[in-house]
Amino acid sequence: MNWNEVLGYLGAFLSAITFVPQVWQAWKTKSVGDLSIWMILIVILSCIVWLIYAATVKSGPVIAANLIVLGLALVLFYFKLVFKQPE
Repeated sequence: MNWNEVLGYLGAFLSAITFVPQVWQAWKTKSVGDLSIWMILIVILSCIVWLIYAATVKSGPVIAANLIVLGLALVLFYFKLVFKQPE
């Protein structure tokens, strides 16, 4: 692995973990009322498109980042469907 790939994976990892604090907060509080369902769905669709692109160009860092973000976005989507919204 050359330094470009290492840098790519580091950037991918840092970008991907941006959703971790939101997932943690939502799980801890059982509240996702302030999250837009549309934002979550757009992120999911975006990740799917990026994954298709990354597979065609064989880009490991892009695949890794989008798999992580997709997983976290799917967790938020699940939380949005399951957790009761405040009234």
